Amino acid sequence: MSISIRPATAADASLVFGFIRELAEYEKLSHEVVATEAQLRATLFGERPVSEVVVASLDGTPVGFALFFPNYSTFLGLPGLYLEDLFVRPEARGHGVGRELLVYLARLAVDRGWGRMEWRVLDWNQPSIAFYRKLGGEPLDDWTVFRLTGDALMALGRKE
Repeated sequence: MSISIRPATAADASLVFGFIRELAEYEKLSHEVVATEAQLRATLFGERPVSEVVVASLDGTPVGFALFFPNYSTFLGLPGLYLEDLFVRPEARGHGVGRELLVYLARLAVDRGWGRMEWRVLDWNQPSIAFYRKLGGEPLDDWTVFRLTGDALMALGRKE
């Protein structure tokens, strides 16, 4: 089986949106998806894209994607690659697609001179945790993720 990975284009907006919905379903978070295809088209492929997306295909059929963007490490003094989403359709798992997506991203980070790659995984997702550990990923158990959203974000960001 042949695996190929390519940067997504605006023509892929519907495909990427479908992958996002499938990922949310897998993560039992479908109720949190409020994005629209139009929003994704504008924010990922518009005048000022805020993220990059790559699409993975198996024998020419799209089966997965990765969405990422730069972050920055003040300790390293270098940008890093933050992987927001990685998804491979269940029927395509076990063929090396996920590994190839991560290899592609690692090479991209190295080629750009970036100092690290980071991502998050849900605590219950043991297959993914095992997969990431096998590739050399290390969990950062001493860090807690915080998030502001909705009313809390609006309250803090309100101009007085």
